[in-house]
Amino acid sequence: MANWYDKYLSIYGKSPEEIPDSVWDEIKSKLAQKQSQEPLVSVVVIAYNEEKRLAACLWSLSELQTKYPIEILGVNNNSKDRTEEVYQRLSLPYFNEAQQSPGFARQCGLEHAKGKYHFCIDADTFYPHRYVDLMMTKLERPDVSCVSSFWSFFPDENHSRFGLFLFELIRDTFLWIQHFKRPELCVRGMVFAFKTELARKVKIRTDIRRGEDGSLALSLKPYGKIAFLYNRKARPITGYGTLNEGSLLHSLWNRICVQMKGISRIFYKTDHYEDTEENMMHRP
Repeated sequence: MANWYDKYLSIYGKSPEEIPDSVWDEIKSKLAQKQSQEPLVSVVVIAYNEEKRLAACLWSLSELQTKYPIEILGVNNNSKDRTEEVYQRLSLPYFNEAQQSPGFARQCGLEHAKGKYHFCIDADTFYPHRYVDLMMTKLERPDVSCVSSFWSFFPDENHSRFGLFLFELIRDTFLWIQHFKRPELCVRGMVFAFKTELARKVKIRTDIRRGEDGSLALSLKPYGKIAFLYNRKARPITGYGTLNEGSLLHSLWNRICVQMKGISRIFYKTDHYEDTEENMMHRP
């Protein structure tokens, strides 16, 4: 059975010269048609060394079906490959951020975005056609400051469809339980959207290597709820950057071990987390 993301997978992992000119032309044309001069929503892609995945992500974004005026922007986060050339070939507005980390990349995008609402996009992920509109059903509410969705992985020769279903079922169940008291710990940057003005007020942390997404969600919580969207039609599909320990079973076991060490935390709220030394950015 065909999947909505199969066409994007056809170029995922391919170098720019392997992608047919007709596909480049299609993506470029559709992206241009999406751009509004007065966007309500900013869709901001961050990319570090993503020359083989970025075009597939942008292809999915070029086919968003939305009633909102949007802009699609890119951030090249100090890439050493041809990521910048992909942005250029598709004539997508983009900005270079030389300081390395998702925090710096997302802050760069935030500074240049025009929209009232800001969607964080990761370059190795595909987004379904109605993603923006479904997320906006939550984000436009006055008592909500930010919203996050769940996500799935695409099956391949090393990850079966059934195995992924079980893995995601267990993971999503845990995240659902955790979100009642610790919603900020359930937020992931690739499925995160927020109100731009509020994020600019609290700013995105650039002093940590990872966790800038959950930290931003925590900072936004005093201004409104962290909402979650469970609609499968709004579920992006991503690769295996976060499952790099080997098999699904091994990945699942590692996560269970990590989560069990502090499992009591899911039963109470907090407005502060201690940063570990290894997660801090050390600048020269």
